[in-house]
Amino acid sequence: MNPVGGHQPPMRLALTAVAAALAVAFAGAPTEPASARPATGHPTAPATHVAKPAEFSSGKPRNARLTIPAVGIRSLKVVAYRGKTDDAPGTRIQNRGIAASSHGPRGGTGPGGLGNYQVTAHRTSHGGVFRRTPSLHRGDRLLVDVGRWRYVYRVVTTRWVSFRSAKSLREQRAAVPGRPGVKPKKGYITISTCATPEDHARGNYWTDRFGNPEHRIDKIGVLVRRMPSPHVHQRH
Repeated sequence: MNPVGGHQPPMRLALTAVAAALAVAFAGAPTEPASARPATGHPTAPATHVAKPAEFSSGKPRNARLTIPAVGIRSLKVVAYRGKTDDAPGTRIQNRGIAASSHGPRGGTGPGGLGNYQVTAHRTSHGGVFRRTPSLHRGDRLLVDVGRWRYVYRVVTTRWVSFRSAKSLREQRAAVPGRPGVKPKKGYITISTCATPEDHARGNYWTDRFGNPEHRIDKIGVLVRRMPSPHVHQRH
């Protein structure tokens, strides 16, 4: 054994020197601020994209313009009226070769509003402005211009409605299409027109007192975006 205070082995001297050097290096290193450290606990899940409340309109009934690029509809006039889809006032508006949008307790919300914006027009008469809407596919855009805003919807599903079924009509006019009584959390649009060719092909010639056939074909869209209307930009 080495005597106390005697010479230490070379290996022990080397280790002592390394430890002393590390102590000096870390003594002068800056401390990481607390704000730079990762938070403890579970990480926050990434937010999913949903229509923010600010993207909706007030739901006030207003006349609008409808564009559906996939079927060649450009800036079609949509007239708001108080009532329900395809009633007498709505039919008179459609007979002018334009579209109608019902609002009120038995109708829907206004353009861009939270709930169901309901738009109807003829397919086989009075200009047949909705002649091609039954061919719309999932993902097709529905553009509604009102005031300085454009509301962009995308088709998500198709529904068939029977005018001889009170249940079917309630589902069509519900704030969440197809789900009466459910509180809406999104903006929807229902593009509705008659299924006259399909009904006649099946031998079904039933009509109501306004000439509506039994069935209608609805394309349901969801509001995905609000943006400045290009028509306002063009005027300036």
